[in-house]
Amino acid sequence: MTSAKTPAITLTIAGSEATGGAGAQADLKTFQELGTFGIVALTCIVSFDPKDNWNHRFVPVETQVIADQIEATFSNYGPELLDTVKLGMMGSPATISTVSAALQERQPKNLVLDPVLICKGQEPGHALDTDNALKAELLPKATFVTPNHFETEQLSGMTVESVEDLKAAAVEIHRISGAAVLAKGGVRLAGSEAVDVFVDAHGMEVLSAPKIGEHAVSGAGCSLAAAVAAELAKGATPLDAARRAKAFVTEGIKQRVAGNTPFDALWQGGLRP
Repeated sequence: MTSAKTPAITLTIAGSEATGGAGAQADLKTFQELGTFGIVALTCIVSFDPKDNWNHRFVPVETQVIADQIEATFSNYGPELLDTVKLGMMGSPATISTVSAALQERQPKNLVLDPVLICKGQEPGHALDTDNALKAELLPKATFVTPNHFETEQLSGMTVESVEDLKAAAVEIHRISGAAVLAKGGVRLAGSEAVDVFVDAHGMEVLSAPKIGEHAVSGAGCSLAAAVAAELAKGATPLDAARRAKAFVTEGIKQRVAGNTPFDALWQGGLRP
């Protein structure tokens, strides 16, 4: 139990993204903005390559080092303080198995999975093996899942071309995982609204906000899942966490940060007065 003087603790197990727009950097900034004590266990180092169409340069962290980071964190705070974990980019089946075993041992109350499936620039066969491992080992452990449009199609096995499709796919992901689901339509669906669908055992709610441009923003998915984790750690219900996360990301997109990449980055300080 946390008090006014003791912030809730949130751990992200994710990759570093060198420009600061996504990955563990986005997670930690989100945790801080929403009032939780953020910790990271790094799974990989990603840096965009400006000489190769901004594809990912990907370097995995050794699995023993990943396990050591998780061990140190849980040993320090214990399950009574650290009960909320957000999962981001894993990058390999070996990393997924390492993280899965660590979580199986520690059983956090809230496990928010941002199911990062395809890493731009990864060799296709390796990416498919990673996707299959994630579905088999991490999805069943999750208590909350935040798939984007592509990931929603992959996890549900359904084509998503409308809000009704998104609703059906979210229901299917909830059915197969048992987790609360926030399936993101974002800018991928036609219309003036960015629509996400929340489903859990208590029902469904469509979360909608006016689109801000027609292009995806780097860090939006990471920050959404991290915001969900922060709100759950502070005691919110899954639905309230989804609503707050949606508002957090919407305001962050409005104040996005531009650089030389072909995509802008979300600003995690969008909700500040």
